[in-house]
Amino acid sequence: MKTIKSISMIKKIIVLLTALSITLVLFSCSKKIAFENSAIIPAARGEVTVKKDNNNNYKVELNLSYLSEPDRLDPPKKTYVVWLVAEDNNPQNVGQIVGTNNLHVKFETVSSSKPDRIFITAENDESTQYPGNVKVLEAYIL
Repeated sequence: MKTIKSISMIKKIIVLLTALSITLVLFSCSKKIAFENSAIIPAARGEVTVKKDNNNNYKVELNLSYLSEPDRLDPPKKTYVVWLVAEDNNPQNVGQIVGTNNLHVKFETVSSSKPDRIFITAENDESTQYPGNVKVLEAYIL
């Protein structure tokens, strides 16, 4: 009788440890969030991946497709700028998107602050300190 109780207790512990391991694996993985559809460039698609690294920084990766050249917009612009919004709610220019011929773009950056929102604007100057009003894509990080 004691042996049966011991085996039952061991099974419960194994199930609990397995459930805990699965939970840790799921929550330690990176978050993949799709950008909302764009009214300015309806064909544009993309996703954002945010992952905390070993230094407690946040690695942010963007994969974009069908993002037309900024000079084809109306009015034409010179570049796309990626903005990161953290808990202080101030947009920070984290870089310029450089396109490729096949309309697929990858962009990576690292931030010490956890991003709450990431968006892309079309700009005439890649070093602008405040986003313009031509917001192309936007994603909210949960």
